[in-house]
Parts: sequence; structure tokens; C-alpha cells
Amino acid sequence: MLTKDASYYAVADYRLHHGGLPLGWVALLAQPGSVLGLVLLGLVFLLFPDGRPPSRRWRKVLWVYGGAGLVWTIWTAAITVGAIIGHRTQVDPNGQLFLISGSDPADGLWNAALSVFILLVAVCLVASLVGQVASWRHSSGERRQQLKWLMAGSAAAVAGFGIASVPGTIGNASYLAGLFVFSLCVGVAVLRYRLFDIDRVISRTLGYAIVTGVLVGLYAGIVLLATEVLKIHGTVAVAVATLAAAALFNPLRRRVQKMVDRRFNRARYDADRIIAAFAARLQDAVDLEAVRDDLASSVQQALEPAHVAVWIHAAERQ
Repeated sequence: MLTKDASYYAVADYRLHHGGLPLGWVALLAQPGSVLGLVLLGLVFLLFPDGRPPSRRWRKVLWVYGGAGLVWTIWTAAITVGAIIGHRTQVDPNGQLFLISGSDPADGLWNAALSVFILLVAVCLVASLVGQVASWRHSSGERRQQLKWLMAGSAAAVAGFGIASVPGTIGNASYLAGLFVFSLCVGVAVLRYRLFDIDRVISRTLGYAIVTGVLVGLYAGIVLLATEVLKIHGTVAVAVATLAAAALFNPLRRRVQKMVDRRFNRARYDADRIIAAFAARLQDAVDLEAVRDDLASSVQQALEPAHVAVWIHAAERQ
């Protein structure tokens, strides 16, 4: 939906009003959002139902898939920002930016990269779906119920996307219906069968949203400062901004996540603090009885179990 709306607004701004509408550059940045949506959709299959790949062999697929999606997203964003800064904001009737002119020799490289990326994503999607089907055949209990909901939602999505090839209202309605049913089925698996701790999902979502907003603002600020004030070449400015954002990601994410957990996931935050304090005290502890009592107290505070018992096997010294 974001891609569609951004495309319509880009056409209205750059083709009909010749850049006279406000925030047209935002529409250009948001228009490739469907690519990121496709990558995130594929992660649902790769990491369902417990947030981990089905086996160690699938970690390579996960790294290849995630790396391809990240490279494509950064590449598209960098070229779009460069086009906006260089005032080369021409769009086609579908609202897509002419990232590379037809006479540029790099046009063939761009099209080849696009074809390879789409093929790679499609292969990973099909492989992960096949892997989940195989996992479903050998699963039981709660996991089998989770995978049933995923398969049902996937079937509805495939049917909706297939009917979406029909032009007109029926095609658009089928496309949206397929997405809705798929999201609904995954939501049932999450909430009904305890796929994730929903408080942790909310805190992580808020944390990554804040980090993304800060890094995007930093990225745009560095590019504008370098090109408009320092008069540095656009390509160099984009490269410096990308490296700065990548270097700041993990430190910023940890700091922001700690602040979000303190406000929205207090139980988890308090538990982490209690465990960290116990680990620090354990470094200097020499009394076994004191360690046992401290361990039981920390577990009681962090997890609040109904009962705590500590059993220590001490080997005899010769």
C-alpha cells in the first residue's frame, strides 16, 4: 500500500506538477518499499515458528537471503538519494524513478542485478516454503498446529495473488484478501500457540523503529552536509554516510533497546539487571553457601517461580 500511494504521489508531483508539491522526495524514497516488504515476508517463512532457521543447514540460506535483501535495499536507497541530491528526479508513468538513464552503460548492470536479486529471492522463498512443508510432515503437537496455520495462510495468499492477475477490482480485492488472510493466520499462530512473547515483540518493534528513524535522519544529514555545505562529491558523501550508519547501528540499538525495555518491557529489563548483578557478584564469591543463597534469591526475583530448589554436587578432594 505504501508503494502504491508513493507511486501515485510521485506521478502527481514530478509528472503533473513538475516538482511543485511538497515532500515529493519522500515518495521517491518510499516507492521501493515493496522490495523490503518482500524480503521481510520471506523471513517469515525462514524463521517460523520459533525465530530460528529449521536447521543448521538453513543458516546459509538465511545469510544469503538477508545479505541480498540488505544490499538491494541500501543500493536502491543510495541511488535514490543521489538522484534527489543531483536533481535527476524523473519518474515514469508508474511512479518509479529513472535511476539510470537508458544511454548509460550501467543500465545493463542494473537490469542484470535486478534479475539476479529477484531470482535469488524467489529461490529462497520456494526453498523455505518446501522446508516448512517437510518440517510439518515430521512435527507434532503445538509446532504442528503453528505450521498448519502458516500453510493455510500461505495457500490463501498464493490463491489471492494468482487471482490478482485479473485486471480490475476483482484482482485488487483478491491481492488484498490474500495478504489479510496470511497475516491473520500468522497472528493466530503467534497469539494462540505462544509463538513469541508479545511484550518482547512490542519492545523490539519500538526499539528498531526508533533506531531506523535516527539512522535515516543521520544518513540524510551527513549527505546534505557533505554535498551542500562541504561541497563533497555525491558518491563519496553517500559512502561516508552509509559507513557511519553501519558503525553506529549496534551501539545505538543497545542503548535505545535498554531505554525502551525500561518503559515498555519492565519485567524483562528488571530480570536482565538482576542477572547482570548476580554475574558481577559471582566473580568475587568464594563461599559456596553464599553463592547458593544468592543464586536462589536472584532466580526468585528475576523469574518469580512458584518454587526454587538448588542442588550442588561437590566433588571430594583427594
